[in-house]
Amino acid sequence: MAIGTKELATTELDNFEDGRLVEELKKAKEELFNLRFQAVTNQVEERGRIRQVKRDIARIYTVIRERELGIRATPAPVEKPAKKSKATKASKKAEAPAAAPEAENEETK
Repeated sequence: MAIGTKELATTELDNFEDGRLVEELKKAKEELFNLRFQAVTNQVEERGRIRQVKRDIARIYTVIRERELGIRATPAPVEKPAKKSKATKASKKAEAPAAAPEAENEETK
């Protein structure tokens, strides 16, 4: 594997949704800006970190572009099972009595 953060390996990026990729891209760009600023003021501790972040940004751009072109598949969204809430049960109870008076009106006609 190429030099870069272990968190943003290509296999990991394949599992991210498009929104998450954009968020990771923003984080990486902010980090690169901060590292460049530190490099200018001679405060950077790891010079190699700048190269790692640049490669992470390129890796993210590559995954996004491959998805646009249809080369790489977009992960299917994971559907969570819907929980039955008390609000839905209450709304069903409220609907039932509302239908009953209409039935009574039809019988009296």
